[in-house]
Amino acid sequence: MDARHTGRVKICVFLSAADLDERYTTPAREFGELIGAGGHTLVWGGSNTGLMKVVADGVHASGGRLVGVSVEFLRAKARADADEMVFAADLAERKALLLAGCDAVVVMVGGLGTLDEATEILELRKHGFHDKPVVLLNTAGFYDGLAKQLARMDADGFLPIPSADLVYVAPDAASALAHLEESVDAP
Repeated sequence: MDARHTGRVKICVFLSAADLDERYTTPAREFGELIGAGGHTLVWGGSNTGLMKVVADGVHASGGRLVGVSVEFLRAKARADADEMVFAADLAERKALLLAGCDAVVVMVGGLGTLDEATEILELRKHGFHDKPVVLLNTAGFYDGLAKQLARMDADGFLPIPSADLVYVAPDAASALAHLEESVDAP
């Protein structure tokens, strides 16, 4: 039975494994708690450090399921109490496994790795390789610049479909989750 029938969504979250301050950790934990409280599954990079740990702690504490996809060179940083943990050979395989194992994608704050994951997921969606909803969780205005750039790409004709059809920019965790639940449950 898929998510459309159970109401439970496997949510891939791309985000930083860095230790960051409260303006990022508090919303990350809140989003994790919402995922878990909704009975959903977190599909994430599997790391037990930084924001990856914070969001996974929130999911775990509120009864959600944890499915990690790590890479061999980060095996020592993988979360030991995940419900499932897979180790990919490299980062490209990891991204493919993360996308294959989810119903929807949320891009939270992060560095170059997160930006790489976000642009690849959007490019694959643009070309029709997946139709999973994608959300930019714009914590503390972190993705204001990217949202502006996407709007310009759209306005100047660089995108074959409207940017609003590619990605939803959510101002907070509750709107991100509401959008995903509505999008995945849509017929």
